[in-house]
Amino acid sequence: MNPGRIVAITASRRYHPWPGYVLGFALGGFFDGILLHQILQWHHLLSAINGDDIRFQVAVDGYFHALMYVIAAVGLWMLWASRRNAVGISGRLLFAGILIGFGAWHMVDAALSHWLLGIHRIRMDSSSPLFWDLLWLGLFGLVPVILGWIMGGPRDDEAATGRSSAATRALVTVLVLSGGAFGIWPLKSSEFTTVLFAPGTGQDRVVRSLAAVDAQLVWTDSSGELAVVRLADGRSGWRLFKHGAILVTGAGLPAGCFNNLRT
Repeated sequence: MNPGRIVAITASRRYHPWPGYVLGFALGGFFDGILLHQILQWHHLLSAINGDDIRFQVAVDGYFHALMYVIAAVGLWMLWASRRNAVGISGRLLFAGILIGFGAWHMVDAALSHWLLGIHRIRMDSSSPLFWDLLWLGLFGLVPVILGWIMGGPRDDEAATGRSSAATRALVTVLVLSGGAFGIWPLKSSEFTTVLFAPGTGQDRVVRSLAAVDAQLVWTDSSGELAVVRLADGRSGWRLFKHGAILVTGAGLPAGCFNNLRT
């Protein structure tokens, strides 16, 4: 066997792209939340549980995004800490790890959320939910994992697993931060802001709070504590936190799916 290939195999076995796995897993969660929760609006995280309670659904989606931010932060820390490794991983192995992590998210989501726990399906409105579950699993679960496995294989012309360059780390960081940003600020342009107030706030206080920041009420749920509003030009959603809000879209918090709420 080619000596370079032997070294490459040994290195690839020794240095696993764990930063890529973790970052890919977080990107899979961002992809799911942005595309399925926000844009297509096929399901919420807990659509099969108390599905008629919109306030509950959007709150849980917000906490789901928060978890993805934590996982992404851990992955970014692992990525930049890898600079201190004597050998490190190559950019090729890093992107292979991201693909595997991305696919792993969808495989875990399918097995756990769709079939074992049954908290949601890919398309809650479909008469054949299993078809959509399997299609999504194949396209975004199995295919990325297979591609990542092929990409991460040893190369004849690669004598060692070289240190991932600063440019590669920077590119991956931008990719992850962009995915996170889309989770806060929706992809489609929206003039609306969704505001979630603490339980027990009451409609009267909600109305007073919105008036205090010159926000125009567009829609509210039956409790009055989940509201879609239109902020006046130049007004920041941050001010709503001073008046009883606990989650506000577009204010730098992981609640971007709220802006595209389907009533």
